[in-house]
Amino acid sequence: MATKIYVNLPVKDLQRSVRFFQAVGFGFNPQLSDDTAACMAISDVIFAMLLTEEKFREVTRRPVADTARMTEVLTCLSVESRTQVNQMVDRALVHGGREVREPEDHRLMFGRSFSDLDGHIWEVIYMAPEAVA
Repeated sequence: MATKIYVNLPVKDLQRSVRFFQAVGFGFNPQLSDDTAACMAISDVIFAMLLTEEKFREVTRRPVADTARMTEVLTCLSVESRTQVNQMVDRALVHGGREVREPEDHRLMFGRSFSDLDGHIWEVIYMAPEAVA
């Protein structure tokens, strides 16, 4: 069985965040969701667990980062083409996300970044096969 990753993120409005990530292209897993948490499927092995801030505080027992003032994590997703980079980020922007910085084009690697509705930063990159070899 492949190792899976579940990135847990605090959100202010759970249903609004679910709609945002569905619009970006993530799937929704109702079996791992309830009124305090939503499981968003990014791939077969990568998931974003959106937790209400109250639930997140119960899990971590530490203060929740104020993403308007600080960055708690950079989540980077690799996709299969430059077109997919642009499609994902453009969908995020149309649905309320914000572009974090200008696109970065390093010939063999192309990337863009956006912040979601709660200020979490998502980097989306394409790496040419020869860059990985």
